[in-house]
Amino acid sequence: MDYNPADHPRASTIFLSKSQNDEVPCRNVQDKRKSLFINNRKYSSCSTIFLDDNTVSQPNLKYTIKCVAVAIYYHIKNRDTEGAMLLDIFDEKLHPLSKTEVPPDYDQIDTEQKQIYRFVRTLFSAAQLTAECAIVTLIYLERLLTYAEIDITPGNWKRIILGAILLASKVWDDQAVWNVDYCQILKDITVEDMNELERHFLELLQFNINVPSSVYAKYYFDLRSLSETNNLSFPLELLSRDKALKLEAISRLCDDRYKDVRKAAKKRSSSTDNLCGIKWVPAILS
Repeated sequence: MDYNPADHPRASTIFLSKSQNDEVPCRNVQDKRKSLFINNRKYSSCSTIFLDDNTVSQPNLKYTIKCVAVAIYYHIKNRDTEGAMLLDIFDEKLHPLSKTEVPPDYDQIDTEQKQIYRFVRTLFSAAQLTAECAIVTLIYLERLLTYAEIDITPGNWKRIILGAILLASKVWDDQAVWNVDYCQILKDITVEDMNELERHFLELLQFNINVPSSVYAKYYFDLRSLSETNNLSFPLELLSRDKALKLEAISRLCDDRYKDVRKAAKKRSSSTDNLCGIKWVPAILS
C-alpha cells in the first residue's frame, strides 16, 4: 500500500525522490576544493566543537527557505510533462500576479532556483513568517500535488507556492497574516483573487490541514539531506561556554523529567528474551 508522503511519516518525500533522479556531474579536484572553500566547512575536534543553529524545533530561516526553494526547483525540473492535469486557478496567465505581460512561452521556460528563492524570501520577509512555516508550506505543496494529481510547472509555480504559504501562515503562526496583507506585498493582486485561491487550495486538500509532528520532522531531516547533496551547508558556530552551560541546563531538565520513568522501567520484570540494558552516560562539556 502506497502512503501519501505528506500524511504518513514512513513514506519518502517526493522532492527527495525527484532530486535523486538527477545525475550529479563528476567534478575535478580543483572544483571540489573550491566547493569546500566556498562552504567554509568546519570540523569538530576534542578541544573544539562546532554546532549549527538549525534544529528541528528552531530551524534556521534563511537556509530553510533555500532548501525549500531547491526542493520546489526539483519538482518543476523533474515534472511529468505528459498527462499532468493543469488547473485554471493556478494558471499565471489567467490569474497574473502582476501587470507585467506574460510571455507566450511562460509555461515552457524552466524556472531557475534563484527565482524561486527570491519569490519565497520576499513573501517570508515581508510577512515576517517563521522557518517552521516554510517546512509546512512544502508539506502542503506536496499534499496538493498528490491529492489533486497535478504537477507544479513553470506556468503555475508562483500561485501554488502563494496558496501554500497563505494557508501555512494561518495554520502555523499564532499571528496569521490576513489576505489583504498579501495584497500589500503583491501590489497587483486583489483580495477577491486571494480568497478564491485560498478556497480552491483548501478544497483540493480536502480540508486536511493537519501536520503530524512525525511528518514535520521527516520533512525537516529530508531537507537537511537535500542541503548536503546540493552543497548548502548550514552556518557553524563555535560552542562557547555560555552555550555549553545552556545545553547542560537543558539536558539536566530533560534528565529530571525522565528520572521517574527510568525508575519505573527498572522495577518492571522482563524475560531474558526481551531484556535490553540501557546505559545513561553523562555528557561532559568543558
